[in-house]
Amino acid sequence: MTEMIAADENAWWFILSEGKLVALDKGDFIPFGNIEELPFPEGITANKVLLGKYQEQPCYLIEVENSLDVGLGEYVTLRSLLGRMDDLLFDMAGRAFQISLFYKTHQFCGQCGQTMQKIDWEIAMKCYHCQHRTYPRVSPCIIVAIRKHKKILLALHNRHQKSDRPIYTTLAGFTEAGETLEACVEREVFEEVGLKIKNIQYVTSQPWPFPHSLMMGFTADYDSGEINVDPHELIAANWYDIDDLPLIPRHGTIARKLIEKTLKRCR
Repeated sequence: MTEMIAADENAWWFILSEGKLVALDKGDFIPFGNIEELPFPEGITANKVLLGKYQEQPCYLIEVENSLDVGLGEYVTLRSLLGRMDDLLFDMAGRAFQISLFYKTHQFCGQCGQTMQKIDWEIAMKCYHCQHRTYPRVSPCIIVAIRKHKKILLALHNRHQKSDRPIYTTLAGFTEAGETLEACVEREVFEEVGLKIKNIQYVTSQPWPFPHSLMMGFTADYDSGEINVDPHELIAANWYDIDDLPLIPRHGTIARKLIEKTLKRCR
């Protein structure tokens, strides 16, 4: 979705290239200002995409090649900004990455194979040969923190293992077709650690643009069973005393929020 930009219009600029984002080294990190004041190379805004608004100001996605020097900031990973910037602004940055990925991976129609075209009034791609239309993919996931008396269940995932600083976190998994969120919570917990749970409570959600998940967070209480780790998903899982925790996810993650909420419930 594109629109004309007034010369004196202030906007947030999400400039992406090769999986990284241009960020300043202080403040809100994301470049902000109008075209005339910013040192953008000529023509860089020609293929901008309107993402939405933050603090009542428009946000634009710009995709450039070969990490083009845009005259300000440096290219950084999105993960490096997690927990360091306002949550809503981080969500907008995540939206930029997801929209960029959508356009890159939907160049051809999945129904007839013809070339897809951008729709200029919404973020979508359309095949004018068979009229098939696609929208950005969102993958629903659950994530759950589980309490047992004064302890919390934490697991070391295969994808989180680091030789020097392993991070222990909550259980999570993708929702399957035709499955409710609560059923997904029960299934994922039983599949990954062999436990039955009860008192499942929804807490909050978080867009998770790695690459296009929507995490829906829950808390639950232990019901029955002994820990039996699925080696395809986890390296280890244990009950940890609330005053003796291993290294847990950083602030800004939904996992950290669920862990902290569960710790309060344990006290």
